[in-house]
Amino acid sequence: MADDNNVEPSIEELQKRYKSLETKKITAEANLRTSTQRLEDLKKQAREKYGADDLESLRAKLEEMKQENERKRLAYERHLAEIEASLSDVETDHAEIAKQESQA
Repeated sequence: MADDNNVEPSIEELQKRYKSLETKKITAEANLRTSTQRLEDLKKQAREKYGADDLESLRAKLEEMKQENERKRLAYERHLAEIEASLSDVETDHAEIAKQESQA
């Protein structure tokens, strides 16, 4: 690197810069290979599990799954309400029978 006196860098300094840049390049290429392989692995998993690996198809699948979950949740909520209503009817009937028996 040149200093404040506008002295040109020496060949040794330029070689150090080159070596540093070469090391960064090698690291970046290795990271790219690793990331590319990871992406391919994830795409394969997505294809196997969801039948698609592109983002739009996966978003559509996610929306479909959310809607299905909401449909199931509503059905479950209705079922619980029916159970609670039946239980309330049984409790009311039981209370009436107990009252009649105590009056007899």
